[in-house]
Amino acid sequence: MGFFDGLISSVRNAANKWSQGVSNLFSDEPVTDEFWEELEDRLLRGDVGVETVEALIADLKRTAIDRRIARSAELKRAFAEMLVGYLDEVEGMGAPLNLSASPSVIMLVGVNGSGKTTTAGKLASRFLRQGKSVILAAADTYRAAAIEQLKAWGERASVRVVAQSHGSDSAAVVFDAVQAARASGTDVVLVDTAGRLHTKSNLMDELAKVRRVVARELGGDPAESLLVLDSVMGQNGFTQAEAFNRAVSLTGVIMTKFDNTAKGGIALSIARGLRLPIRYIGFGEGLDDIEPFSPRDFIFALLGMENTDDDNE
Repeated sequence: MGFFDGLISSVRNAANKWSQGVSNLFSDEPVTDEFWEELEDRLLRGDVGVETVEALIADLKRTAIDRRIARSAELKRAFAEMLVGYLDEVEGMGAPLNLSASPSVIMLVGVNGSGKTTTAGKLASRFLRQGKSVILAAADTYRAAAIEQLKAWGERASVRVVAQSHGSDSAAVVFDAVQAARASGTDVVLVDTAGRLHTKSNLMDELAKVRRVVARELGGDPAESLLVLDSVMGQNGFTQAEAFNRAVSLTGVIMTKFDNTAKGGIALSIARGLRLPIRYIGFGEGLDDIEPFSPRDFIFALLGMENTDDDNE
């Protein structure tokens, strides 16, 4: 299943309030002050940040004036194209992960319950299909079932898991995983870190320590440091992204659980506010339920519109 098919199915199944509310506003009614006020309100309720909403409304108003558009329905495609443009202007948006190093270490970070372990399993399976060898590093040594959960995903994806006992030093686990990858010529090390509240400075300091161990062993930063973000979190996700970016210098974001009740606007806020690219989007519990992020497919699916761009046909 391609990105668009999987995403549009998830949007429909999720009863997505953002896409329904915003999309339905573009009707055959005249463009009035009330239309602009309602659009602003619905975007804000859909987890699009204040600054992004203000910029988007201003741009769309200019378009309406320049093109002499009188009916809101005629603005819908211009609105969609603007949203795509906001995402596309961020460097690395939807770009493949950097797997050029040997081994390439990819750190997955985020709060508890964001879907890091599930994402690690999905990415491992995806890399295997690309002909890459993979090791999973069980760096979440705090949660009692975390190591067992990652091992279960390792079995599903048929990849090796490097782990120590519960309560071990997470940096030591990552060190072992990198050494094992070097010894075996493994291409990718996926590090499943412990979930932690972004407000706990000691836990964020520990995450930075793991990153330093990787940098010391590789002679440089990890290939990728990715925030795994529960799409349902809304604007709180923006605060999380800020904090984790300070701790480990994020290279991108993976949005998960879009098959639940995600509103979608947080992708715009993170892209425009933090200049962080969305790299993948996840939905479902299957090994294949993760796809590279496509700004155009995402926006058009979100608004329930057919993507007629020639490049995507």
